[in-house]
Amino acid sequence: MNKEKMIEKLIPAVGLVLCLGGCQSSFLTDMDDKGTTSTFNVLSNKGEDAAHLAAINEVLDASVDNVPTISAMGYAVVSSQPGRSANQKRLMAIRSARMAAMRDLAEQIHGLKVEGNTTVIDLMVQNDTFRGIVSGTIRGARTVRINPTGTDTYEVLLEIDKDTLSYLLRQARSVA
Repeated sequence: MNKEKMIEKLIPAVGLVLCLGGCQSSFLTDMDDKGTTSTFNVLSNKGEDAAHLAAINEVLDASVDNVPTISAMGYAVVSSQPGRSANQKRLMAIRSARMAAMRDLAEQIHGLKVEGNTTVIDLMVQNDTFRGIVSGTIRGARTVRINPTGTDTYEVLLEIDKDTLSYLLRQARSVA
């Protein structure tokens, strides 16, 4: 398998490691209403939990040494931000651009869940909707630069370097 294919497989796996790296308690235990701990049924939710376990094992067993740096760019418009002064709007635009970059990092690491719905009546499409959902935890992201682009827009570049990704992967392997 060539390096590019290994890296393509590694990115979602590292995302899973990053997500699990923030967990303080085991995901295999569940607290009931009385506060006691009971074993979580891994085969509930139609096997989804078993699939997650298999993915975690695949990540932890991987022997990939070359981990890429992941970067993401976010943009925001100053004039559309809330604020009483131009400086407040500028700071809010920088914050918004940073959050957009974080969302892009989460999408690269954890993936994008796409949901769609099509309604057909009398063999004619009446309604066709879809939405994308990104959810995940980002740790170790570093702000590389914040630049104004044009007169009314800011861009923020974030990255998670290969050393941080390697560290998180090693930590996940040592815990497991």
